[in-house]
Amino acid sequence: MSSRISDRSTSHDRLANAIRFLSMDAVEAANSGHPGLPMGAADIATVLFTKVLKYDASRPFWPDRDRFVLSAGHGSMLLYSVMHLAGYEKVTIDEIKRFRQMGSLTPGHPENFVTEGIETTTGPLGQGIATAVGMAMAERLLAARFGADVVDHYTYVLASDGDLMEGISQEAADLAGHLKLSKLIVMWDDNKISIDGPTSISGSTDQLARFAASGWATASVDGHDPEAILAALTAAKASDRPTLIACRTTIGFGSPKKAGSEKVHGSPLGAEEIAATRAALGWEAPAFVVPEDALAGWRAAGAAGRAAREAWDTRLAARPAEERSEFERRVAGTLPQALEGAIVAAKEKAVKDGGAIATRKSSELVLDFITQAVPEMVGGSADLTGSNNTKAKGAKSVTPDDFSGSFIHYGVREHGMAAAMNGMALHRGLIPFSGGFMVFSDYCRPSIRLAALMGERVIHVLTHDSIGLGEDGPTHQPVEHLAALRAIPNLLVMRPCDTVETAECWQIALQSTDRPSALILSRQNLPLLRSDATAENRSAEGAYEILAASGPAQASLFATGSEVSLAVEAAKLLEAQGVPTRVVSIPSFELFLERPAAERAKVIGDAPAKVAVEAAIRMGWDAIVGSDAAFVGMTSFGASAPAKELFAHFGITAQAVAARALDQLRQA
Repeated sequence: MSSRISDRSTSHDRLANAIRFLSMDAVEAANSGHPGLPMGAADIATVLFTKVLKYDASRPFWPDRDRFVLSAGHGSMLLYSVMHLAGYEKVTIDEIKRFRQMGSLTPGHPENFVTEGIETTTGPLGQGIATAVGMAMAERLLAARFGADVVDHYTYVLASDGDLMEGISQEAADLAGHLKLSKLIVMWDDNKISIDGPTSISGSTDQLARFAASGWATASVDGHDPEAILAALTAAKASDRPTLIACRTTIGFGSPKKAGSEKVHGSPLGAEEIAATRAALGWEAPAFVVPEDALAGWRAAGAAGRAAREAWDTRLAARPAEERSEFERRVAGTLPQALEGAIVAAKEKAVKDGGAIATRKSSELVLDFITQAVPEMVGGSADLTGSNNTKAKGAKSVTPDDFSGSFIHYGVREHGMAAAMNGMALHRGLIPFSGGFMVFSDYCRPSIRLAALMGERVIHVLTHDSIGLGEDGPTHQPVEHLAALRAIPNLLVMRPCDTVETAECWQIALQSTDRPSALILSRQNLPLLRSDATAENRSAEGAYEILAASGPAQASLFATGSEVSLAVEAAKLLEAQGVPTRVVSIPSFELFLERPAAERAKVIGDAPAKVAVEAAIRMGWDAIVGSDAAFVGMTSFGASAPAKELFAHFGITAQAVAARALDQLRQA
């Protein structure tokens, strides 16, 4: 280790050691954290942030900055140390001292909604690198629209062994290699240590060969040699492919007794070992004190990008006013005024056409209108374009050599797709949406959860939403998935019953700037139940009476999606027997539960018979209609058969709903 230290320049050594000691001192003070990665990767971060990265610490979210993603989020003190040293205003020395404490700006893993300057929330391994793919895609898409004088930046990732072990990394690497995302550069902290010990106990993959096979340029360097790191990064910037740089490092670099072992991965070093490390690296400053020379060097690096940022400001200001305002509108996330008219036009067409269509086709109809009004929308599908109907009329596919389109073929990579969409949303300037079968939302779930945690506008079109998909059988028929999605905080789940509701749900999703949405759509045809083509958005209420009773209601039927039309049929059966019955459509549990209790009670009503119907499990319904309501739905997995036979087999019919209402009336 001593020879490797002597090979480095003194100035670089001081800057890198400032990261090491802030990190180990913060972990020690918190008695919690991961000091090994910041100590081992400090040289990589120092070269990147002082020699390569285009950023201005005084303007953390300058649109044309380079992006840096710490995919190895457990090493968060590396990033917090760099941000403090470089002069990010909010990351003060007091916040460094409060690492992992309640209410601090330095939580255990990087949270973009907590700390200004963090690009994305990381922690679940593999998510960072996959999210960065979306950021790199966004850069290419926006550059194709606005030009390189406004959009021209790189996305850098620091990834760990664990990031590359996770399966999502292959989905991300494969997609990035195919699209030739040459401005994506991943630095792999190749320290060969995981929590359990050496990585050799659990894997032997040649990662460089794996990435090369996926179309990446690759390189291998000594991760403690600043000149080698800089040369590799310089070469990567000149490549026509994404680049993986394997940076061979020693975890816990500088620690006499713990360096190179799992003992420094996820536990504080202890006072004695920190003192020994100070002696080994010649660092005399006490805890949380950065020597003036090191701090001055870092602050100069943090301010070095100001000239580039000011030059960019000048270039943007010189653009034609209409083009400049369009760029600024997109980056701000403000929707164009044309959206409302597009929604009304879609409703008018639906009412004019009439007839029964699947809500996945309804969605396609709506997309034809709204993608013209909202040009920043970028669609896609996980190899199910013809089934999800997410490609709007006239939408052009993105190819490795042409990013002027607005539709991405993600391939069978649901998890990577969902993470990439998060990256596109975080980048700003685009509104990503994509399609998949609802049952495979399980593959997307970790990325959907992160989108909800971060409050990002990402739209998932999930089709084939029940046993109604038919013959593909129980492996493809979602039963528990509605409940599972509704369980994610801050995720807006919407299941429209016809084309008018579908248009309204799309409008809600686009207007929800602080949370992701899941549009749950049918494969089977559904009748048009709404004939009002106005600007009013009834679905925004979450639940509303879609069919009134002929008199004081004796029965209230509640349903979502394809089962709303079934409830309407049941209401007709009950009315024919002299039972005044109303039907309430509930396109969104979340929107309904956000309404005041008195308003919710009015919608639910006081009819003696209450029946909820949904071709899914009951979980979640009691919060809407109460535990005393009857429920018609699923209690098992589905089966392989035509849709109508399946609904009859599982007892989800108008006759069954009417019978349950009559049972309740007899018991009242």
